[in-house]
Amino acid sequence: MQTLTIRDRFRLQRFTRGLGIESGPVRLDRSRVFILPTASGLLFAVMLLIMLFGAINYNNSMAHLFTFLVGSMAMVSILHTYRNLAQLSFSVGKTTSVFAGSRAGFGILVTNPSRFPRYGIQLHTPGQPAVPIDIEEQHTGTATLYREAPRRGVLPLGRWTVSTRYPLGLFRAWAHLELQAECLVYPRPANHQPVQQSPAYKPHQTGDRGRGVDDFAGFRPYRPGDSPRHVFWKAAAREQSLLVKQFGGDRADEVWLDWDALPGRDTEARLSQLCRWVLDAHRNQQAYGLRLPGIEIGIGSGNRHKRRCLEALARFA
Repeated sequence: MQTLTIRDRFRLQRFTRGLGIESGPVRLDRSRVFILPTASGLLFAVMLLIMLFGAINYNNSMAHLFTFLVGSMAMVSILHTYRNLAQLSFSVGKTTSVFAGSRAGFGILVTNPSRFPRYGIQLHTPGQPAVPIDIEEQHTGTATLYREAPRRGVLPLGRWTVSTRYPLGLFRAWAHLELQAECLVYPRPANHQPVQQSPAYKPHQTGDRGRGVDDFAGFRPYRPGDSPRHVFWKAAAREQSLLVKQFGGDRADEVWLDWDALPGRDTEARLSQLCRWVLDAHRNQQAYGLRLPGIEIGIGSGNRHKRRCLEALARFA
């Protein structure tokens, strides 16, 4: 937890922007939580003044009693609003990589160490709807904050705010936080386009003379492990034997997705097309490798290999 110096405690930036990037977990002590009246709270204060002036003007004991009773309830709510945030702890949870043009989600773990529940907590990032969360006593809850991911690369979560207006909505307590959280943004996949093979391309010896990998080539009996996308479901619906569609075409056992196979395009267009080819090769269960300037990822397959290739495209400089 970051220790505040006397100079830090009196900086205006702490009130408006927080303390900057922190590794977490971050605990909200009394020096980090701020509280001010809401618009409803200010209106409520004006009404209390009017009630007080009326009670004084008419010298009405019951009016005085009611005014001070309601006013004392409002004053007590200040403590409850502040206490609803105090001592909460925040740390970074799971973050999932996304493609450019979508929203990136950052998991935030909220821990309540006290013996009373916290209600009406809201977490919000600029430009996004607030995320509400209630946390039971001595429990950890999870909230997901979102940010737009317009371009590939490493996207930080940035500054966000946790606030509450519980219990009466007359006061708002808040704290600004900026945890070290990042999301990897993959390039936006380009439109479908056949892979431009490198000169080292060698077709499979059992191809069907260039009819294409999407050409139908007959049926065979179903075997465990076959993709459900290739099952002939119409035959299964007629209570016939379970069959699997076969597709032919010249194709490589090992295909290289090569940066140099896309001349005349700018960097982002090349990365987008290579991203599309990685997704297509993975979907077609091909073994493939990736070549970028200064980077070569060998032939492989599976989810881990796909993730490694997409990460290389996202981090390419």
